[in-house]
Amino acid sequence: MPTGVALRDARQQLFDAAERVLLRDGPNALTSRAVTTEAGCAKGVLHRHFSDFDTFLAELVEDRIARVEAQQAALCAAAGTGSVTGNLADALTGVFETVAVAIVALITSRDELRAKLRATRPTGVPLATEAVHMIAAYLAAERDLGRIAADADIDTLAPMLIGGGHLLFADRTGPRPDAEAVRRVVTTTMAGAVREP
Repeated sequence: MPTGVALRDARQQLFDAAERVLLRDGPNALTSRAVTTEAGCAKGVLHRHFSDFDTFLAELVEDRIARVEAQQAALCAAAGTGSVTGNLADALTGVFETVAVAIVALITSRDELRAKLRATRPTGVPLATEAVHMIAAYLAAERDLGRIAADADIDTLAPMLIGGGHLLFADRTGPRPDAEAVRRVVTTTMAGAVREP
């Protein structure tokens, strides 16, 4: 493996390589060697940027959480446009078609990683918890616009939607759920709460 090849934005390339390994081979295959091989760099590159592999993984999770938070801003900006069901189905697909399912599995399978993440995220499962916050913020915005019932229990609906979405996308090796399956989960969960024509 060449050691003199400079990587532009090495951290992001390593994160992207880890994501590819996670999606292709699952959390058990994620090692520092697998990441650097996937990134096409020497193993020392990872250790030059991160103190240890669990620190690398914790920063990977934080990077992916930042993406969910950016998705939250876009989703909330969409409140009042399109349909509530369509917006929620797109949001769930956007979260779970990416690496989110694999990241949650990674977090639950690595004690050291969970311990590092607990320092800044003491409750819930990182990434899944932020996805719940994203959905809750959107539902609140739609409620303020009158497109969701004023008495809708957002604190219950949001985790139900994330849980249902997670179960649809959980089988890493099986076929991805189609758009209609995602829409059915959203429609059923939101039955009685949506107030759009």
